[in-house]
Parts: sequence; structure tokens; C-alpha cells
Amino acid sequence: MQEDLRLRHYTAEEAEPLVDQLVDVYLDAHANDGPLYNAERYRKQLAAHMPRPGWELVAATVDGELVGYIYGFPLAPDTRWWDGIQQPVPAGFTEETGRRTFAVSELLVRRAWQRRGIARALHDELLSGRTEERATLLVRPDNTVARRAYESWGWRCVARLKPAWEGAPTFMVAVRAA
Repeated sequence: MQEDLRLRHYTAEEAEPLVDQLVDVYLDAHANDGPLYNAERYRKQLAAHMPRPGWELVAATVDGELVGYIYGFPLAPDTRWWDGIQQPVPAGFTEETGRRTFAVSELLVRRAWQRRGIARALHDELLSGRTEERATLLVRPDNTVARRAYESWGWRCVARLKPAWEGAPTFMVAVRAA
């Protein structure tokens, strides 16, 4: 990992001025992933996620340059996060209280900075302060690099989920103790 790597926590209000940079990192990290990964859709996603209670972002900078970030939020009782879950899951698996599950929505590192331990540092920094009993994230089945990393960090895939939004891929649902 880089010696001059800095990690900083942001609330949604604090992160608002960074939105253009967040979009740039997103587009860089997903440059080869197809038309679904575009600025307009991602801006809408951020606009929908950032107002959620408990939303938190950890940003990684090197020499003042944003090189990656992770963000997530606790799932509310009326969450639609689990809509489209495909495999049988244990009774009560998708029931939320607002304090049960922390959803990691994005973990992104610019391509030029990948495979340097930055994603792991971001992951550990965000999750180390969480009080929920578990965390969840969605990962594309064809993203083997991410899947292997998550598995080595203690995540386990328990189901598949296909969101209702247009063009959505089917994701693997991963969970771990928070």
C-alpha cells in the first residue's frame, strides 16, 4: 500500500462537493464494463443513496488525488435492497430494522491504483466502525477479481439477486458479520 495514502470519512453533506470526482472514479473503475456503467445512471444512484440515514463514505487520496472510495448505508425497514432475490434464503433473511444490515453499495479504485491494497484498506476502514450485526453487498458473478477479494475478506455468497431497474445484471449477494 502507498505510504502517502490517506483515508477520510464523509457524511453525505460533506461528500456533496465531491460528487463530480466520485463519478469520475466510478467511470474509470468501470471503463470496460459496458453501457450500464454511465455517468447519468450513477449520478441518479448517488442522489438516491446519499440522503439515506447513516450514509457514509470513506475516500482514499494520494497526494490530494481521489484514487478510490467505498460507501454504504444501513438498510431501512422499508428497504427495496432485497427486491429481486432469487434463491431461497432463510426465513427472516430480508427483514430489516434500520440497525440490522449495513449495505456496501460501491467499492471503487481507479484502474491505475488497483491491486495495491487500497480496496482492502477502504473496506476495513468503513466496516470497522459499523454497529450493525451484518453487512451485505452485491457483486457481479463475472467479476472474479472482486469475488475472490471479498471471499478472502470474510464474505460469503448466499443468493442471487436481479434488481428491477432496466438493464440490471444478476448479482451475487454476499454477507458477513459487520
